[in-house]
Amino acid sequence: MRRPFSIAASRQRGVALLLVLWACTLLAILLGGYAALARTEGLQTRYQFAQTQAHYAAEAGIMRGFYGLQDPLTKNRWIEDGRAYPLAFDNATVSISAVGENGKVDINAATPDVLQALFQAAGMPPVQAKSLTDNVVDWRSAPLISTDTEKRRAMYQAAGRDYGPRNGPFVSVEELQMVLGMTPALYRAIAPDITIWSGNAAPDPNTAPPLALAAIPGMTPQQEATVYAARQRGGTDPSLVLSTGTTHSIRSEAVLADGTRAVVHATMRLQPGAGALPYVVLRWQEGDGE
Repeated sequence: MRRPFSIAASRQRGVALLLVLWACTLLAILLGGYAALARTEGLQTRYQFAQTQAHYAAEAGIMRGFYGLQDPLTKNRWIEDGRAYPLAFDNATVSISAVGENGKVDINAATPDVLQALFQAAGMPPVQAKSLTDNVVDWRSAPLISTDTEKRRAMYQAAGRDYGPRNGPFVSVEELQMVLGMTPALYRAIAPDITIWSGNAAPDPNTAPPLALAAIPGMTPQQEATVYAARQRGGTDPSLVLSTGTTHSIRSEAVLADGTRAVVHATMRLQPGAGALPYVVLRWQEGDGE
């Protein structure tokens, strides 16, 4: 005998089927989310591994550059004028360049004429360059009388600064950004050409980068061309290039096959006869920032 049709039972079966479908859909969404998360973590892990690999390749470039500058064979010695030297290291292509600190403008020791010429070579008008030069000299110099300290600080406070000049030598290259009149654009332009480690009143023309070379008193465009021509000759015979410095800034950029990139900057000073450590690191920076 056929059982009577039950509308309520049919509705219950429909609701149950709908719940099952919703549960399956929710489970599929959760599984998809977990799969996406796992994929993302996998990509992050691969990126971090590649970044680490590139970083250590760049560090290897720093060590190779330092050795190249001190190579016992003069004909193999690297020239510290910013030219690039290639290195293949552990599936990475490394480009290494070095600049002697003696070739840069020492912001603690440079004469006012050199400082002003540097700022003008970087594009600053003469009047502004003279004002900035005066501020740099004030920053690095002890005041002659006690009232000078108050005047200098008042000038910075009037410009909205909550500090005044150090009244002593710069302790880092980056500190130059705090001097009144220094702009971010100007600092970026001159950062590769300045130092606090040479102690020279003017840059060494044998290794000076472009802006520092232009800042040397009496330097003319014709003389600059002569210097660059001599450097080109030194490219095939490093013994023709004079280098008396022991402090060098080295930049190393490593690029992997997949495009992962790392940059390391280091300023290192040679320590002859120092035993196990032939150098001391004065400055270490990772990334493109100067």
